[in-house]
Amino acid sequence: MSDTSSARPAAVLDVWCELQCPDCRTALDDLRALRARYGDRLEVRLRHFPLEKHKHAFAAAQAAEEALEQGKGWEYVEAVLGRVEELERGGEPFLVKVARELGLDAEEFDTALIDGRHILVVDADQAEGKAIGVTGTPTYVIGGERLDGGKSQEGLRERVEEIADRLLAEQRA
Repeated sequence: MSDTSSARPAAVLDVWCELQCPDCRTALDDLRALRARYGDRLEVRLRHFPLEKHKHAFAAAQAAEEALEQGKGWEYVEAVLGRVEELERGGEPFLVKVARELGLDAEEFDTALIDGRHILVVDADQAEGKAIGVTGTPTYVIGGERLDGGKSQEGLRERVEEIADRLLAEQRA
């Protein structure tokens, strides 16, 4: 999931995440700071990695894809991650409720969750994540380097910044 612009970003940060993960919620502050620092020079892409231990994570990933289609991908992701306990209790009706709160087409969300139109995207992300060694969330991939935030997020933003700065400098050279 990415918000595309006409200019190609100089660096891409893939964030393997799931929307029922408290560690991913904690990572939001780092992601906000990275987006603020780099703007459109760094494309932050949400990649789905729903974990089996969270029963609503797969539906939440599909809902995030629907939010992207409706133009509010990251806004939706942040709203759901900010309320992981409500997602745990409320499941799919909660996902539709958040869509409605953000002014999205809630009926279309409901339909998307029923017809499974976004399942292939979520499955493809998860398969790619497994292929590159993602085992938990959040996991970051930038410049070919995988950083596991599920174990500890200590120092991760700084490491992402080091790599992004290097990639940006290489592009200017």
